[in-house]
Amino acid sequence: MGLIDFVKSAGEKLFGLGPSEEEKEASVAEQLTKAVADMGFAAENLLVTFNDGVATVSGTVESQAVREKIVLVVGNTAGVAQVDDQLQVVTPEPEATYYTVVSGDSLWKIASEHYGNGAKYHAIFEANRPMLSDPDKIYPGQVLRIPPLED
Repeated sequence: MGLIDFVKSAGEKLFGLGPSEEEKEASVAEQLTKAVADMGFAAENLLVTFNDGVATVSGTVESQAVREKIVLVVGNTAGVAQVDDQLQVVTPEPEATYYTVVSGDSLWKIASEHYGNGAKYHAIFEANRPMLSDPDKIYPGQVLRIPPLED
């Protein structure tokens, strides 16, 4: 007789099996939406979806900084491999660059590399608040906003 194929996610749930993949992804999307709200970022019609490691965020935000911070909150979450940024900005402004922290980095070192002056690390720290609560608490793999310096 051999093997007979069935649809894995269909049928009665016996044996205490956990939620379906779709239910897990919907739960992750809800948690990511809550994380954005908990940081205090406002977005009109914010929608976060999650599928196979990719989080998609859409809606409308007031500034480029809020847009980038929402992307960082979502992206700097375990299990999220990519963020598909579909957010619209009401007031366009210059975009920041993103930097992925490596072992041995400090905000001073990152500021030295990007701004030519380590003492300007405060600009990076402020650009990543409230996700960063202390300039000394960054970790390898974390992605940070590096905003253009204002004159």
